[in-house]
Amino acid sequence: MRAITFSDQLRFEDNRPEPVVGDGECLVKVRLAGICSTDHEIIKGYMGFEGVLGHEMVGDVVAGSSAWLGKRVVSEINCVCRKCDMCLAGLSNHCRDHTVVGIAGRDGCFADLVVVPEANLHEVPEAVPDESAVFVEPLAAAFQVTQQVQIDARSRVAVVGSGRLGLLIAQVLAKTGCKLEVVGRNPGTLLFCEKKQIMATSVDALIARNDRDVVVECTGSPDGFRLALALVRPRGTIVLKSTYADGAMPNPAAVVINEINIVGSRCGPFAEAIQALARRDVDVSSMVARAYPIERGLEAFDASNKPENIKVLLKVNPQ
Repeated sequence: MRAITFSDQLRFEDNRPEPVVGDGECLVKVRLAGICSTDHEIIKGYMGFEGVLGHEMVGDVVAGSSAWLGKRVVSEINCVCRKCDMCLAGLSNHCRDHTVVGIAGRDGCFADLVVVPEANLHEVPEAVPDESAVFVEPLAAAFQVTQQVQIDARSRVAVVGSGRLGLLIAQVLAKTGCKLEVVGRNPGTLLFCEKKQIMATSVDALIARNDRDVVVECTGSPDGFRLALALVRPRGTIVLKSTYADGAMPNPAAVVINEINIVGSRCGPFAEAIQALARRDVDVSSMVARAYPIERGLEAFDASNKPENIKVLLKVNPQ
């Protein structure tokens, strides 16, 4: 099968063996997949991952449970044991023996076929086209912020980073009615926010006053955490979304002195993300800049690093 893989370098393979389906698993034929910042961090060394990349996708179940055969699906990325103390406590995303699709210990979806646990699957309703369904995983991560931190119309909130995830988080938080500002460097993505009536400010024009109740940091850089510390009020909350291969974190003195709450935030509720896309509460179609056939996957990776391209997709087996 065709696949985009990483070991010592990024490669396109056209004869990779097809994955083997195990008990409780399904084989999904991938339609579309999305390239995200984590994929770029992996090829810099993040998580020490080797294998097929990719964790954002929509596809069709072609083998496995008869209950799922033929269904169009998206998949959660954490593959868990459901037996350890974390799983039994309802914290399966922190399973003691988990693997993560395309990130840790398990091949991903930048391939014709991907194997995922049946329990990870969510059927995609007809109201959600493939080009939107491919955003379910990152949109769920955006909704996780509201699961972890109380945000309402009285809250002063900043999103630091106007990249792919930042734009999704901004749209989700805007629905809360909070006093929201997005801070970034890319004029194109800041304009995207302004078109959605979301206040957007360039980093160069920002005056940091330590007056935000909540700051969501999703720049993918340690510099973003430093800026978040300059924005959050004493006893406020910083929600960290960034993952990166290296880079020194700021001195924790400011966290201690100002008694800042630091909340790590990762994967989120798929059902809520699917419902939001079905209702068209979040605009994802405007974020897609380019779509490349999988054979041009390396070119797609280069394109997704360019600031003018918010989101780049891989057409694997498009319908």
